[in-house]
Amino acid sequence: MNKIHPQLRTVNVIRYVTPLREGGSMPAIAEADDEFLYVLKFRGAGQGVKALIAEIIGGEIARALGFKVPEIVFANLDEAFGRTEPDEEIQDLLKASVGLNLALHYLSGAITFDPTVTVVDARLASQIVWLDCLLTNMDRTARNTNMLIWHKELWLIDHGASLYFHHSMQNWQEQAIRPFALVKDHVLLPRASELNEVDTAFKAILTDELITSIVSLIPEEWLTDESGQETAEEGRQVYRQFLISRVANSEVFVKEAQNARESLI
Repeated sequence: MNKIHPQLRTVNVIRYVTPLREGGSMPAIAEADDEFLYVLKFRGAGQGVKALIAEIIGGEIARALGFKVPEIVFANLDEAFGRTEPDEEIQDLLKASVGLNLALHYLSGAITFDPTVTVVDARLASQIVWLDCLLTNMDRTARNTNMLIWHKELWLIDHGASLYFHHSMQNWQEQAIRPFALVKDHVLLPRASELNEVDTAFKAILTDELITSIVSLIPEEWLTDESGQETAEEGRQVYRQFLISRVANSEVFVKEAQNARESLI
């Protein structure tokens, strides 16, 4: 039985360094009171706390499966922070993000993964494809790989676009057992020839206990439905049951990935 019990540290943001304008959420490099730099992801950005929830679940599942993922921390943003920011768009974002946000350790000097430069072996490619099918992560394409090379090792970043079922919770049970059709665009799919072996290994790691411990990391305030009709605990159980069901029915997304790969080679 897997005995991993993940925990996240909490830091306080003390300095806004520079915006990262890639994509629509406009994260930033910021310094915290532990003197480290982080990529700060804001609760007041377009997708709100759901992107942060996906980041926690995706990042910590990846870490539990043995992937290299930057440390994820909770990041407190004080009400007074950013009052002197001259950019009105950034100032509005900071005002909307007062309180608890999410940040990832900044990998200084890392370079974007380029599949034409770095060859990923079949086992690692299969592992990453399996992970992204589980998480329904649409952001691992040739156009936007969301992988970095740091100290000659491959690191996975940015899982905020995962778990897109939670933008429409009504039919989450059905979505949990659907194949992941967007796997056809996955940058590593052509090399993912060991999906069956990876499926067996990863299902043994992702126990109900481990999934429960990862989902328990989500702050209660992020889980309360905006309509007020869903309690935080009910929201937490949806994520838990979605992931448990998806792991139990992994043959559905594994077969979809294998079929998509066969059409490419």
